[in-house]
Parts: sequence; C-alpha cells; structure tokens
Amino acid sequence: MPPRRTRVLYVTDLAYEARGRRYCDEDIFLSARLRKHFDIALCHPVDAVELMDSFDVVVVRNSGPAVYYQEQHDEFRARARQAGVRVFAELTGKADMAGKQYLLDLYAAGYPVIPTVDRFQDIDRLPPATQYVAKPKFGADSVGLQFVQREQLQDLKYDNLLVQPRVDFAYEVSFYFVDHTFEYALYAPHTDQRWLLEPYEPTEVDVAFAQRFVDWNDITHGIQRVDACRTRAGELLLVELEDLNPYLSLDRVAAPTRDAFVRDMTASIAALAEKSPPTH
Repeated sequence: MPPRRTRVLYVTDLAYEARGRRYCDEDIFLSARLRKHFDIALCHPVDAVELMDSFDVVVVRNSGPAVYYQEQHDEFRARARQAGVRVFAELTGKADMAGKQYLLDLYAAGYPVIPTVDRFQDIDRLPPATQYVAKPKFGADSVGLQFVQREQLQDLKYDNLLVQPRVDFAYEVSFYFVDHTFEYALYAPHTDQRWLLEPYEPTEVDVAFAQRFVDWNDITHGIQRVDACRTRAGELLLVELEDLNPYLSLDRVAAPTRDAFVRDMTASIAALAEKSPPTH
C-alpha cells in the first residue's frame, strides 16, 4: 500500500478582485501544480479555522487583505498557534503578517527603508517632502492609504497610522523568495502602473539588499516578497516586506523561472510537513 500523501489546505479567495491582477488565475495554476505532489483542497480564508485540523500543512496564498475578515483571520492565527498547525508561510513572521510596525522598527534601527513615523511629534524625523503618505498599520492593497500635505499632518488621527514622505522614485521593484532563496525579480518601469511588471535583472548589490530583509525575518518556510523603490539618486529603499500572502505575478516570468519557483515551493512545503508541529 503506498504511503499516505501529504494533505495541504490551500487558502485563497478566488473571487477577490484586485486592481491590475487576477489572483484566481495564479492560484488555479499553483494549486494544479502542487496537486501532482500533495492531496490538496482549496478554501476561502474565513473557512480555514474549521478545516485546518484535517490537513498536514495550511498554505496561505492569495487570500486578499485580512482587514476584510479581520476577526476570522485573528482567530485563525490564534488557533493555529495554539494547535501547532504547520502554516506556510510560518506565523513567526515579523513583517506584514504582524502589521506594519516593522517599518518603524527597521527605520529606527538604520535599515534602508522609507522613513516612517507614527506620531505627529516625530514628523521632524522625516526628510522634507511636498506630500506625505498616511496609511493604516494594519492594511494591504492600498486600503485606507491617503496622500496629505504637510499642513494636514496635524489633523490626522495617529491611531493605527503610519506617515511617510512621498518619495520621488524612478521605479518600483519586487524580489521574490521561497524560504531564504532568491527566485526572481520584477519591476514596474512606469511609475503610474504598479502592476504592469517586467522581468528585472538584479545586480548582486540589489539581491543583497533584499536578502537582508528576508534574513531579518523569522521565517524558515514560506514565500516572501520584498518591495522596494529606486530613488532618483539610485538608492533602493524598502517599501514593504510582504510575508503573509504576496501576489507572485508568475504570469510575468519565463516558464523555466516559474518551474523553478514551483519546484522550490513544493520542496519547502514537503520539508515543513516533516517538521514537528510548532509550539508557542
């Protein structure tokens, strides 16, 4: 009798409508490829808590902004930790899956990130700018983001809010990792079209920049996307470290790159399934 195959619960919102992207296409492709190696079932994020105990690994993919189902998301994280559920990406992440406090922490620690504060008293720690970006500490996909003038900063409610200067950048670039392995990079050459992405050939310095943040994060098994902007002076600055459910834009990369990504993702899930359940 053949050994039982690893059972994977693949969490996705196939109906989520993202600007400029089709989440469902990516998850249909990925789940089909993973099915060759695992017994796999797809579910909506609000159903994950009730189903996860029947699976060896829970893979969180394009599940949409958690702010739209925050209560269920918080329950999933709490119960998964309590029950020792193996989650991919692991719930030990310190970046977006835990909110955006990490931007404040990294800026204070001297990392190359967009300057960030969360109190009006600290506004002078930011470089001068003609406009500022205000966004929730717990949010995604630009939900709640607003652009304000300096004179408007004192009128903001600094409750669950971050403020950054609006950076004049040449382009945005994203670096994609499985575990701590760099897979590929894509960039948006047109500043007004964030998701019109093209392949990007990073330098060793570029990869080292992104690797620094992935190595900082407490994830052994999982997908991470390092979003950065290239300033007019040529410097890379971190915009976001997405470690919860980063969209991968796999339709924008060549087939060999896509195959290598799927191969590494499959190996990581298999390795996670073999680990002892996490204890917290």
